[in-house]
Amino acid sequence: MYAFLRPTLLFCFLLALFVPISAQTCNNYKFSNNKVFDACTDLPVLDSFLHWNYDSSTRTVDVAYRHSNVDSRRWVAWAINPTGKGMVGSQALIAFQQTNGFMKAYTSPVGSYRTNLEQGNLSFPVQNLEAEFLNNEIVIFATLGLPENLTTVTQVWQEGPLDGDTPQMHRMAAANRQSIGTVDFQTKKIGKTPSGAADPRLKRKYVHGVLNAVSWGIMMPLGAIIARHMKVIRSAPLWFYLHIACQTSGYAIGVAGWATGMKLGSSSPARNNPHRNIGITLFTLATLQVFALFLRPKPDHKYRFYWNIYHHATGYSVIILSIINVFKGINILQPDRKWKMAYIGVIAALGALAVVLEALTWTIVIKRKQAEKNSQHDMNEVNGENGDPMAQASTFCSPRMASGCHSCNLGSLHMDACVKEEERKSHHGVNGMNGGNGYDGRTWSSSHQRGTKRVMLST
Repeated sequence: MYAFLRPTLLFCFLLALFVPISAQTCNNYKFSNNKVFDACTDLPVLDSFLHWNYDSSTRTVDVAYRHSNVDSRRWVAWAINPTGKGMVGSQALIAFQQTNGFMKAYTSPVGSYRTNLEQGNLSFPVQNLEAEFLNNEIVIFATLGLPENLTTVTQVWQEGPLDGDTPQMHRMAAANRQSIGTVDFQTKKIGKTPSGAADPRLKRKYVHGVLNAVSWGIMMPLGAIIARHMKVIRSAPLWFYLHIACQTSGYAIGVAGWATGMKLGSSSPARNNPHRNIGITLFTLATLQVFALFLRPKPDHKYRFYWNIYHHATGYSVIILSIINVFKGINILQPDRKWKMAYIGVIAALGALAVVLEALTWTIVIKRKQAEKNSQHDMNEVNGENGDPMAQASTFCSPRMASGCHSCNLGSLHMDACVKEEERKSHHGVNGMNGGNGYDGRTWSSSHQRGTKRVMLST
């Protein structure tokens, strides 16, 4: 008995799982208004499906576009482009649930990337337009009159958020960028459009992102690490030239990325103001930093201290803003996850390198200070600055100097005065001894040792 029930229960369980999954395909879907369509396709992204009936005699097509897993605060759209292969020029059917609970379905021609999906007439007739929202699924119904000799068209589908009853910019995730293809209503064939056809600016967006990530997001932090830590090794002028090369190259590449971003922003339907404003601020600070190099005072100039404060503050501000803006750009572009993880890995590696070098730098600095302190202590002992004054005299002064020279007894700092005093006494004594030999005191050497030699020669 139990041996028979267990396979039966397992089969029923698997059947229960299979039925809901299979219901999400287009072939066995039943519409609430009991409409039936001859052809359908599961669109590859955004949980969307397209059903249609084509009438060759009237050149009309009845369509039903379904968008599943969507809530009531989002809009959906399906469009065909009779004249092009991208979003611009497409003729769209828009639907969403209004704040009053009623569905709204209307047409909107897409003339540019700055479209707000305003209501307007399409380039071909549209009839029986309506929409419904059931079980987190929006369905758009319409009858389209196709242009003459046109059965294969580019189709575009999309979804995005609502602000009140106003459609907002859709996301730029991979699925949103891939929601484009072709459909032949007569032969029922579905095709794919090459990547990037939906947005010809996509390549420029990636170029903009790569340029800025490499320049502002990698080269600028690397240049700062070189300046801070290589300087301690006393490898001048190598650290200086490497720092300048890294920062100027990063600035040049960053300017190219910044200009690309400004061009993209001028034609973008969404402004992305924080990202744009940070980019302008970065460019301004970096440009001021470059021009400040021409006003750099010499190391011993009284204003060099203030210039260093400005230079360091501006440089670190640029680095912090750069990293923040790179992540904002990644969130806007929304590339594959591997690109974001790659940049996180690079920044983490630079951060780890900076921490290790910082510890090494402080170790070197502390050791040097300790060595200088020990050297100064040894010098003090040699100079007798910490010893007995008479011991100083015995070290640096002759016995007669130590006993007769007041300056010598005051310490080694007055040794010059003691030597001069001793030489003066020796000078006068020798002059007295050699006064009858014709020696002039002005020819006497200022050195006591040399004077002694001359005395020996004269005698």
